[in-house]
Amino acid sequence: MGGQIALVILIIVGLVGRSHIIATAASFLLILKLTSLDRYFPAIERRGLELGLLFLTMAVLVPFANGKVQVKDVLSVFTSWWGILALVGGAVATYMNYHGLTLLKYDPELMVGLVVGSIIGIVFFKGIPVGPLMAAGITAFLIKFFQLFVK
Repeated sequence: MGGQIALVILIIVGLVGRSHIIATAASFLLILKLTSLDRYFPAIERRGLELGLLFLTMAVLVPFANGKVQVKDVLSVFTSWWGILALVGGAVATYMNYHGLTLLKYDPELMVGLVVGSIIGIVFFKGIPVGPLMAAGITAFLIKFFQLFVK
């Protein structure tokens, strides 16, 4: 029963915070739970992130597939300051996402804080919710920073 209540709370928080992905994901899991299809939870937990990243990567690569990005555009990444900074930004972001994923594996209860923090960012700072993985990566960095300097 506690898991169902948590999912309902996440649905409400997602709707209030205009994070439709969180609301939809929690709704989907609640439906699985209520229809006794929760036997699929381990498979979703094991492969869901990979499937989500697959679709995210496909969406990002569409401009290559439909010809909107040309070879000359790719070459400019290696010859301009903005392009080089984009390379560094991408490398740092994926590194942080790795640590965010690790954090969520060991402390999944932090997801509530990430969702509420995202809602605060949306409501008060006009932020855009792009997903919990980067938020978890930043949280992992802040935890390490805190542990390093507050010990």
